[in-house]
Amino acid sequence: MDFSLPPELLDLQQRTATFVRTVVLPYESDPGQDSHGPSDALRLELVGLARQAGLLSPHVAPKWGGLGLSHLGRAVVFAQAGHSMLGPLALNCAAPDEGNMHLLEEVASEEQKQRWLKPLASGEVRSCFCMTEPHPGAGSDPSLLATTAEPDGDDYIVNGRKWLITGASGAAFAIVMAKATGPGGGPTMFLTDMSAPGIHIVRSIDSIDSSFTGGHAEVEFRDCRIPVSHILGELGQGLRYAQVRLAPARLTHCMRWLGVARRANEIAIDYAKRRQAFGKPLAEHEGIGFMLADNEIDLHVCQLAIWHTAWTLDQGKQGRHESSVAKVFVSEALYRVADRCVQILGGLGVTGDTIVERAFRELRAFRIYDGPSEVHRWAISRRVTREEKAL
Repeated sequence: MDFSLPPELLDLQQRTATFVRTVVLPYESDPGQDSHGPSDALRLELVGLARQAGLLSPHVAPKWGGLGLSHLGRAVVFAQAGHSMLGPLALNCAAPDEGNMHLLEEVASEEQKQRWLKPLASGEVRSCFCMTEPHPGAGSDPSLLATTAEPDGDDYIVNGRKWLITGASGAAFAIVMAKATGPGGGPTMFLTDMSAPGIHIVRSIDSIDSSFTGGHAEVEFRDCRIPVSHILGELGQGLRYAQVRLAPARLTHCMRWLGVARRANEIAIDYAKRRQAFGKPLAEHEGIGFMLADNEIDLHVCQLAIWHTAWTLDQGKQGRHESSVAKVFVSEALYRVADRCVQILGGLGVTGDTIVERAFRELRAFRIYDGPSEVHRWAISRRVTREEKAL
């Protein structure tokens, strides 16, 4: 297992770091942001700058305008992009679009790729992933899927309600999970333009996080007609395709938020070295020093977990178990890092004068989306006990 980076990836790492720190960071005070995320106008401006820098869509194959990075390559570049919460947006590798691009590359037909993947990979449009439903529909338990797709000639008629759909407001198209009825039916993914009749944005949901363009929305499908040709992959295989998307997507979240946590820690270190209390800098007080040491340990082990899981995926393994392990550990460890940074900064840490307060909020949300820690622990324990029984 060799994690030494080739020269071309080291160069890309440095170019990404320089771009984010010199070009993207000044936009963090841009007024085109609110509690529901950066505006589409701001996103398009940043995407244009990344395109000029040759850094757009690093995870997508060159055929679609990307850099074609391996999972380990993404781990290196995405962490640098995450130094600013606007960095992944600029590089067009933010959620949910990054995961949707991966799924489309793996599963979509050539015609579907031309229609939906191509403009998404170029940063021209955004997308959303409509899977989660309000109670009593599907959340962590996909078997509760309540949205239906009834066959009607060459179409399916979709009805249902989706909830906490990231980026739905302003998205050009959606990947929709619905339970197809009829022969060969079952959970199925459909592609549809968000402008299609029968799709309604019910409301924008206020939430603890604010880094995703379009925020989070509740979306209703009322007799939405979707052609059979817009089925993504095969009929009835939606849950299998969900894992194709989610296993790497959980890991790429870890990559991006590692960059954010590192920056929060840099701010905490700098403050602890400058701020005086009781006759010496905070950093020289054992209580603060130990928190900085624990941050260093958590950040180091998070990188190891991410790189190992990325290596596993690059070996052609599904990596579902490994990505669950990484998602639980990294989301909780990075939250601990952010929490300590708030504590080290004291009063400053709960204000908007640094990004530490926002990092704390964003990392709290990360412990829930793409599977809360408890669900992953349950899945991990089931796999572990099955393996023990097999032995």
